Amino acid sequence: MRTSPAAGWRQLTVACLAAGAVVAGGVVAAVGGEEALAPAVPVTACAPGSLPETDLQGRVPAADHASGRAAQGYTCNTAPVGQHGKTGGFKTLRYTDARGRTCAFYDSTRMFPTDVVTNLLNGNGLGVVVLDMTNPAKPLKTANLITPAMLSPHESLLVNEKRGLLVAVMGNVLTAPGILDIYDIKNDCRRPRLLSSTPSALFGHESGLSPDGRTFWSTGSVGFNLTAVDITEPRLPRPIFTKTGVIYHGIRLADDGNTMYVANMGTFNQNAVLDAPSLRVYDVSDVQARRPSPAIRLLGETTWAEASIPQVAEPFTRGGRKYVLEVDEFSDLFGDGFTFRTDGPVGAARIIDVTDPTSPYVVSGLRLQVHQPENRTEELFADPGASSPLGGYSAHYCSVPTRDNPRIVACSMIGSGLRLFDIRDLENPREIGYFNKPGTGGSNALSQPAWDVARSMVWFTDASSGFYAVRLNGAARALLPR
Repeated sequence: MRTSPAAGWRQLTVACLAAGAVVAGGVVAAVGGEEALAPAVPVTACAPGSLPETDLQGRVPAADHASGRAAQGYTCNTAPVGQHGKTGGFKTLRYTDARGRTCAFYDSTRMFPTDVVTNLLNGNGLGVVVLDMTNPAKPLKTANLITPAMLSPHESLLVNEKRGLLVAVMGNVLTAPGILDIYDIKNDCRRPRLLSSTPSALFGHESGLSPDGRTFWSTGSVGFNLTAVDITEPRLPRPIFTKTGVIYHGIRLADDGNTMYVANMGTFNQNAVLDAPSLRVYDVSDVQARRPSPAIRLLGETTWAEASIPQVAEPFTRGGRKYVLEVDEFSDLFGDGFTFRTDGPVGAARIIDVTDPTSPYVVSGLRLQVHQPENRTEELFADPGASSPLGGYSAHYCSVPTRDNPRIVACSMIGSGLRLFDIRDLENPREIGYFNKPGTGGSNALSQPAWDVARSMVWFTDASSGFYAVRLNGAARALLPR
């Protein structure tokens, strides 16, 4: 069936918005998934010295802003240790180099170049910020990485522990040209050394990196492309596979690099709206083995109730079974056609069993009370930042401290700050703590959290107030890897 020029423009418009993680359509039909909406997780008990929330789980009510309570922040089984800068983006990463120095890396911008002046005036500087974390109470900036991809990595910034590589592809809401930057951080993480900056990845937005550090995957959502780049020789990266016609977000790979977990943003329906977002599981062994004319094969797919925009799915194992921790971002802002809504479904996060990659299924949800449909009222949307199409009370990234039998999860849930979940019982997760420092316009906790297990800390950034090192206390600390 031919597409009219008007319909084509509508499709491109929707794709641009969705790729910027602003809009997406709701689930129309399950793809082997679970239809029941998960309940909110139980509220945790906070240890003495905490500053607990005053309302619904995850909410910062307008009354707290008016009274000054919100300015104090909200803590539960957590405490602030260190802070840096006044802006932040989508990733917070941690690496310890060959000499035992520990560094943090975070992208300083949500949307380059719109916030260049802000970053320069507040002292953050541009690009990816490098922090010496020898003393986490006083993070020391040692570098700003300002090569093309590092100026605008969007959601693509990744570290490979095994090879000591810091990698990103240039991208933004409209999928900028995919210039790939690769840095060596193995010997001195405080001063990354540029190895190459090349137009290797076609388009950029999100990404993935094989655990062996040999294959970088770039997803260009508006470019409708998935590109694999061989970075075995990081000075000479070379594209080895491209798939077009897809709207993929973050991707992660199993330990052997042969199985890929894809956050599929959906497909266009007759109204040019994205629908049926899902988790897809692919066999990518041809690419990993560097076979001639490689192909990737879809093994299985699933979706879930209240899906919004799938962001990424982090793999982990428990008792010999394989799982992914999948998180959606933002809410479903589209009604019929191009009618915007701010009270649409919120996907939040979930645990999915992928032991049989041909039949993945949802085990449980990681949802707060503010995510539940019955609580998304006009009163709630009057809270500062709550009705923002760029977040509000929704999720963005989650992470685990280890892939091997983790017991705790950290999630950046935008207006609700950093949230911690006890996943010892995978079918019945519980909240175990939180840290939220809202500004006058609410919180903007967007970054993938990083774990400093040795010092019982989680690091993350808030787009409005910068980098935080947060100590876990009490029951939350007890769940860290031993």
